[in-house]
Amino acid sequence: MRHITICIAFLISMTATRAQNASGGQAYDTTIGGVKVIVQPSGNEIVEIQSILKGGVQNYPAAEAGIESLAMSALTECGTARDTKNSFKNKLDLVDAQVNGYSGKDYATFTLNCIKEDLDSVWSLYVDAFTTPRFEAKEFDRIKQDAINNLKAQASQPDYAINKMAMETAFAGKDYAKAPEGTEATVGALTPEATKAYYMSILTRSRMVIVIVGDLAPADIAAKVNLLLAAIPQGAPFTPVKESYTPTKNSFASEKKDLATNYITAVTGGPAPGSQDFNAFTLAMRIFYDRTFLEVRTNNGLSYAPYSYFNGGMTSFSGVGVSTTEPNKFIAVMDRLLEKTKTGGFTAEEVKNMKTTYLTSFYYRQETNSAQASSLASNEVLHNNWRRALSFNNDLKMVSVEDVNRAFNKYVTKLTWVYQGNPDKVTPSLYTAGPPPVKLPPTSVQGSKNN
Repeated sequence: MRHITICIAFLISMTATRAQNASGGQAYDTTIGGVKVIVQPSGNEIVEIQSILKGGVQNYPAAEAGIESLAMSALTECGTARDTKNSFKNKLDLVDAQVNGYSGKDYATFTLNCIKEDLDSVWSLYVDAFTTPRFEAKEFDRIKQDAINNLKAQASQPDYAINKMAMETAFAGKDYAKAPEGTEATVGALTPEATKAYYMSILTRSRMVIVIVGDLAPADIAAKVNLLLAAIPQGAPFTPVKESYTPTKNSFASEKKDLATNYITAVTGGPAPGSQDFNAFTLAMRIFYDRTFLEVRTNNGLSYAPYSYFNGGMTSFSGVGVSTTEPNKFIAVMDRLLEKTKTGGFTAEEVKNMKTTYLTSFYYRQETNSAQASSLASNEVLHNNWRRALSFNNDLKMVSVEDVNRAFNKYVTKLTWVYQGNPDKVTPSLYTAGPPPVKLPPTSVQGSKNN
């Protein structure tokens, strides 16, 4: 066991060092044309560039949900000022380069991945797609229909349906109730003209962050970024809004569905990105996932794949979920588990082991330039601190078991439950009652030390 621990620690240390000193240089940031540019040397011949547009679901009303996602797809699927869709893709295929756009709840990303020696030829294509997209009507109708077909397919998946219901219930009237992919109705109403106008309205330097993972000279970076920004206006100042989710009571909403089993999920609170509790709560919910699996599946046989989760976005939240034929037995088990966790807390051994497990998986996922760029981007947008992607090992070491227990007790309080399945199988009052009140152990801890 000691040998395994040493090997894991060595892997984490070597991977972290490689990420920070890949080619003998340190990661840094600079400002070019009013836009923050984050540069991570890679130590290989691949270049990954991600141009970020902040805002996500904060950028559009619910009636236009899906517009940003469709716009980002259109950048490479509907031609540019100089190329049709086919000629654009043919030029990329000649050098096996990848250019893609996508959007989530918090920001949109436009990526480029190619071999370093091909960057000069690919860069003009990337600039054209990002700044002068055509939104050709025939191609736009094609990708819009593809998006609608995907939505129809997703609607038939119970896991997608219950999570969509949970978001719409917990965040009713708020930005996080919107699905970035939209709905059949909202996507169906989009036109190429309106979608292009929307995209051009968010294409401003004030919303941008650029992340580069690759071995490029500063002068080359400056020249290329200036070319990209030449046609992009500064725009009005923009700061994404961070919100917290704190339900004031336990609630239960249900929807009758003819399913082989019943689907249940709950939403509760979580710390905002950049807050002192973030790392501690991340560990807490990962340990709670293991406890949920043990109690619900292994010890009681109530579900094949129970889970708990933490979503640390601009509106952070956490929760639990399950599919089961016995929803009343499940809530009894969950209430006991919540009570036990709040009164007894997590153990020092659990926290120690989860740190090792989480760090190993974190650094294992950082093997590619693309993954490193995505980590730098998300930490910059969400935490206002891209360096967190490189200091995570040390940050996590500073989290104590007291921090983890305090964070869990602070944010996992009332739960917003949603249910899809047979209404005759469930007793709503068991869910709205919640676990019995508990007297929490005293603690002198005022805050964790991590960022």
